[in-house]
Amino acid sequence: MPTQYWRSPETVERLERLERAGFALEFLRRNADYRRDFARTERQIEREGADPTTIRRSFAHRWRLRCRA
Repeated sequence: MPTQYWRSPETVERLERLERAGFALEFLRRNADYRRDFARTERQIEREGADPTTIRRSFAHRWRLRCRA
């Protein structure tokens, strides 16, 4: 989504209805540092052929991410 729409009334209304996890995801999705780090992490996996699980765990640790089932 282009940044000019982030503050549109429709977007604000949708964000206000989100649960905590959904709001956190929206925050990260819009965070330039997070997006760069995610892209760098995926390139590292492709380039090095290293263990994707280990690399993604390191990424998740840097951003304090955790998944709940």
